[in-house]
Amino acid sequence: MAKLFYDEDADLGVLSGKTVAVVGYGNQGSAQAQNLHDSGVEVVVGVREGGKSWERARADGLKVATVEDAAAGAEIIHLLVPDEVQSQVYEASIKPHLSEGKALGFSHGFNITFGWIKPPENIDLIMIAPKGPGFMVRQLYNEGFGVPALIAVEQDFSGNAKATALALAKAMNFTKPGVLETTFYEETTSDLFGEQVVLCGGVSELVKAGFETLVEKGYQPEVAYFECLHELKLITDLVQQGGLEFMWQMVSNTAEFGGRTRGSRIISGATKQEMRRIWDEIVSGKFAEEWRKESEGGMKFLRAEREKEKEEQIEVVGRRIRELFQTAAR
Repeated sequence: MAKLFYDEDADLGVLSGKTVAVVGYGNQGSAQAQNLHDSGVEVVVGVREGGKSWERARADGLKVATVEDAAAGAEIIHLLVPDEVQSQVYEASIKPHLSEGKALGFSHGFNITFGWIKPPENIDLIMIAPKGPGFMVRQLYNEGFGVPALIAVEQDFSGNAKATALALAKAMNFTKPGVLETTFYEETTSDLFGEQVVLCGGVSELVKAGFETLVEKGYQPEVAYFECLHELKLITDLVQQGGLEFMWQMVSNTAEFGGRTRGSRIISGATKQEMRRIWDEIVSGKFAEEWRKESEGGMKFLRAEREKEKEEQIEVVGRRIRELFQTAAR
């Protein structure tokens, strides 16, 4: 049974007198740094001097330093740059400043799980992974609540690593809804699997296939868009609110009968078998190596796909429909 931790399980006093260096100021970096700062934690943002992130962090009222200086002066270094550049940033700017007893934090265990980063054994190695995008991490904090999160301890040199992870989670309001304890391996592999087969890869391909099938059968693209994409949020909101069974209760009997009798024909045994193969590719490191080659090779595949999909019919129709909505709302 998963163990959850709440506000009463975490002590912000653990962070007293310590500086947290948040390295990176993108979606997660900016949200987490501001939440920590607003909770009274001593924060310094480590970014490239003079860049847009440097100016944005200063405008947000945060202390800013180069990554090297931030890492050198902090007891806790929280690395929040994208996965594909973490190892370079670590080797060049963080590793030289990881003195004994410091803590190195992540919000995704990818680089540790697949060995792209190999920290020394005389530090704490922790993870605080919010289960929500950066804008939501910040928005819910400002509303007095927070997103749920995962925490993990990979190395506990100090004997205080878990307390540090919980304190950071509390400072960002993650312990209000609750944080779940996991491992770097479990977080990384489950996250990659969920993204690839359901949340990003699976859903987008399912939506496109449904849209294309209706259009091929002669339906207006706008109608196909509404049925296969626009209404998806309505369903996922119901699922998030009360679970799958709650969703079935909220839709019509016709929709429930059709979904329960036909859904397994789409997500069939063959689909599950492919999911297992994808899981094998993740845990074996095959996907990680593919991603390393892609990122180091200039992301040619991603750049080509992004340009191609801009002109796909479902995107063109979607842009037109959203513009109509925005015009009507004015």
